[in-house]
Amino acid sequence: MKIAFLGNFGVDYSSESHHKKTLQGLGHQVFPLQEGKATAEQVEAVASASDMLVWVHTHGWQTPTENGTSMVDVLKCLKERGTPTVTYHLDLWFGLQRQKDLEQDEFYKHIGHFFTVDKLMADWFNENTEVKGHYIHAGVYGEECYIAAPSFQFDTYKHDVIFVGSRGYHPEWQYRPQLIDWLKETYGQDKFTHIGGDGQVPTTRGEALNTLYADSKIAIGDSLCLNFDYPHYWSDRVYETLGRGGFMIHPYIKGMEEDFEDGKHLVFYKFGDFDDLKAKIDYYLEHDDEREAIRLAGHEHVKANHTYRQRWEAIIKEVSDGSN
Repeated sequence: MKIAFLGNFGVDYSSESHHKKTLQGLGHQVFPLQEGKATAEQVEAVASASDMLVWVHTHGWQTPTENGTSMVDVLKCLKERGTPTVTYHLDLWFGLQRQKDLEQDEFYKHIGHFFTVDKLMADWFNENTEVKGHYIHAGVYGEECYIAAPSFQFDTYKHDVIFVGSRGYHPEWQYRPQLIDWLKETYGQDKFTHIGGDGQVPTTRGEALNTLYADSKIAIGDSLCLNFDYPHYWSDRVYETLGRGGFMIHPYIKGMEEDFEDGKHLVFYKFGDFDDLKAKIDYYLEHDDEREAIRLAGHEHVKANHTYRQRWEAIIKEVSDGSN
């Protein structure tokens, strides 16, 4: 299949770069078009000669034009040609400032298929627009789904407890800084390490991130869950942590049992219940064999079921079986 792909390919670690390589690994020809640089006219020309247009539209980015052609014109033209237009997004909109995009940006009214990790958003598309909404989970890039050799020796770890991600997040989600501050206060700098742009260790990617998980006993997770009761949405960091070989304790969100078994693939705690979180951290810091069994089972489970290869196989099958 020939796939025109409009997105952010400016860095190797972007989700679009991972998706492009995944699709190429599946045997498809991918024609990457850099969002913000490729014009609407260029997108139309490449997509018209392709079997599908994938457009991962980044918040705030605009596609330039040479002759006044808009991306809405491109999407309409491709629809008339019978060429499917598809997006796969890992983000949350509802309840955040970016929810305004749904009304202000014509992309959300004219893309053919919107694959989203947020079930409520998929339902909204199907109930309120002509866009076909599809609920599909996040995943991990297959080439990064492996357990690295630890850099430590003699059964010692560099880190007891880590958190990977920025402290400063969406202003609507103040739980993240509260969680990080609590971890710092509870475990101190000798046992807790924050990895991120504003943490003790800078943002870490690639092989270094796999090694970081190998060097750590416990990774604490977090997903934006408004009022602690927003169901069927959780961060792709869950798949990344488990797939890269980390042992994770994560707040339970309704729907996560669709992909993970508590105590087998990872460990859940109750959102906002720091007593519950502390009890589980302390337990697994001391029970190495149980922690290691869960870490290995979580990794094998994600590697077998939750890579981007499997996600794109499902997306292409869904689009090919349906109408554009």
